[in-house]
Amino acid sequence: MHYFFLALAILLEVVGSAFLNASKGFTKAEPTTVMAICYLSSFYFLSLTLKTLPLGIAYAIWGGLGIVLTTLVSVFVFKQEINFPVIVGIAMIVAGVVVVNYFNKA
Repeated sequence: MHYFFLALAILLEVVGSAFLNASKGFTKAEPTTVMAICYLSSFYFLSLTLKTLPLGIAYAIWGGLGIVLTTLVSVFVFKQEINFPVIVGIAMIVAGVVVVNYFNKA
């Protein structure tokens, strides 16, 4: 169940980030409300994950996948452009998450 809760936490964080962008600096009430609910729910499910996974591992997965998915949302939903250095940086983050999880002895 801990990976299910972690997946929910990641998904809610990505949705929250999309609505953060849509809130236009907290000037629009509906997106701001959705963003707050998503972030609070994300942290709740992350906290459930931490009952069985170490903080460093859970946060690495949460942060790494969150960055990748949020970037995809920004490109495909908000039509924002990314360049090669951004892609390389994100690939390095993903590689770091893989290394942390693959070589974890804890």
